[in-house]
Amino acid sequence: MPQTETQDIQALQAEMAALREELQVRDQLVQQLSQELFRLVKGNQQFMPNPELSERHQAEMQVIREQLQHVEEQVAFYQEQLAARDMEVQQLRQSVQELTDRSRMLEQVVQELPKVYRQKFAERMAPIREKIAQVQRENRQLHAELQSVSYRLAMTSRGSSKLDLPSFGNPLPQVSMPNFGNA
Repeated sequence: MPQTETQDIQALQAEMAALREELQVRDQLVQQLSQELFRLVKGNQQFMPNPELSERHQAEMQVIREQLQHVEEQVAFYQEQLAARDMEVQQLRQSVQELTDRSRMLEQVVQELPKVYRQKFAERMAPIREKIAQVQRENRQLHAELQSVSYRLAMTSRGSSKLDLPSFGNPLPQVSMPNFGNA
C-alpha cells in the first residue's frame, strides 16, 4: 500500500477518533443537562420555566442535534471510506499473494531450465551420436575393404610381374654347426 494511502487512513482514523471524542463530550453534556433539568423540576414543584430560557435551551438543543447529526454523517462517511479502503487493501494483498506465487513458480521454472535444456539437447543428440557411430563403423568397414582390395590388387600385380627384390653382393657364408655327437 502506498505511503500516501497509509497517511490518509491514519488521518481519517485520527479525525474519527476526535469526532467520537467530541460526540462523547456532547453526549455527556446532554446527559448532565438532562439530569440537571430533572433535578430542578423534581426539586421545585412550582417550577415555572422561563419562556426566554426555554426557547434559548431549545435553540441550543436544536443546534446540538444538528451538530450531532452532522458528526454522525461524517462518521458514517468515514466508515464507508474505511470499508472501501479495507476492501482495496484486501484485494491488493490477494494480488500480492498471487504475484508472489507466480514469481516463485517462474523462479522454479528458470532454475529448472538448464536441466530441461540439457535433457532436450541429449535427446536430440542421441540420434546424431547413433548416426555418427554408424558412419564410423561403415567407414572402418570400408577402410578394411579398401585395404583388402589394395592388398589383393598388389598381390595380383606382383604375380603378373616379377618383383625386383634387392640383391645382396656376397652370399652369406655357410656356417657349420657344431656337432655334439662325439661328446
